[in-house]
Amino acid sequence: MTRIRVLVVDDSVVVRRLVTDSLSRDPDIEVVGFASNGRISLAKVDQLAPDLVTMDIEMPEMNGIEAVRALRRNRHTMPIIMFSTLTERGASATLDALVAGATDYVTKPANVGSVQESLDRVASELIPKIKALVPHRSGATGALPAAGAPAGAAPAGAPAPRTRLGAGAPAGPAPVASSAHARRPVVTRQAPAPHPVSALIIGSSTGGPEALSKVIGALSAPPPVPVLVVQHMPPVFTRQLAARLDRLGPATVVEAADGDLLQAGTVYIAPGDHHLELNRSAGQLRVKLTDGPPVNFCRPAVDVLFRSAVRELGGQLLALVLTGMGADGRTGCEDVVGAGGTVLVQDEPTSVVWGMPGAVATAGFAHRVLPLGEVAPTLESVLARAGSGRPAAAAPIGGRP
Repeated sequence: MTRIRVLVVDDSVVVRRLVTDSLSRDPDIEVVGFASNGRISLAKVDQLAPDLVTMDIEMPEMNGIEAVRALRRNRHTMPIIMFSTLTERGASATLDALVAGATDYVTKPANVGSVQESLDRVASELIPKIKALVPHRSGATGALPAAGAPAGAAPAGAPAPRTRLGAGAPAGPAPVASSAHARRPVVTRQAPAPHPVSALIIGSSTGGPEALSKVIGALSAPPPVPVLVVQHMPPVFTRQLAARLDRLGPATVVEAADGDLLQAGTVYIAPGDHHLELNRSAGQLRVKLTDGPPVNFCRPAVDVLFRSAVRELGGQLLALVLTGMGADGRTGCEDVVGAGGTVLVQDEPTSVVWGMPGAVATAGFAHRVLPLGEVAPTLESVLARAGSGRPAAAAPIGGRP
């Protein structure tokens, strides 16, 4: 089988060696070249035609964000994974890179005790993402474990629509079009009996920031229920994401804080490195943040949120699983449908990686499989038909009616 050809772009010789040595552990991956800045990377891409590029952000002459814009402007659609620092500045720059057309990112090792630990950390985050984003080369699928904190953006098709996280961004990469899920039948469930909806719960991973931006930005009014979101991202990044999403549509978007009283019309983003749960206190539903062990290799985990929502609200739930690597959310969706709730998932053609939504769909837990552009109107339609049992739009969410 042909190996995945990777171009490594970083101005640091040490980092280039770190990435190369980490990737050399996998026989399916080959580093075919290096570039010390974004300008050189443009020529290297034309020369080497890599399957994937890893890109530093801060570099001389042309930084990583400018390089991503130039590559997308020149219609290069290969996945680009940014190599970012776990800081406020790094988080902001990474989201800018995703707006520009980058596909995903990993964070540089920090506070590690040895070179070996740095190699282990980079390999554990980078190799699964590379294989998920270039499955036709490695034989891997989007169902690989979601190690680390995937995030990214890629519109559907080529040329692609502009992202909603920022204005004027060039076309991004084509979505991954091959996965094990595509070879298994997808049988949607019969629509559930009409039921009230007390919360909308959402899970996303690779490609999630753009998918969330399109869904939230397309809403015509604040949702009549609270919205809780798990996007696989590390600390700092989730706060920046919430702030950007808050500027897009009619809903208020915040990073969830422990003890927050759930309010209709507000979107609560799980903070990085904490599980997000619902918890009933004094007859009212509040946010509960925990630091329990990772679930499905993730913290926050979609399954943790979905299961807690079922525990507190039974089937009064509308669940949505968007693009993402791995299978986080599959078990939670099984609980939702078992309780009588409704499950929607994003379709494969508009997903960057059809891992999470594909896992739900091929397991038979989805009532609808939707292209990204139809998600927001479908959510609003389901909520509008949810029945009079739904809590009032302006009221905090209490117990079940």
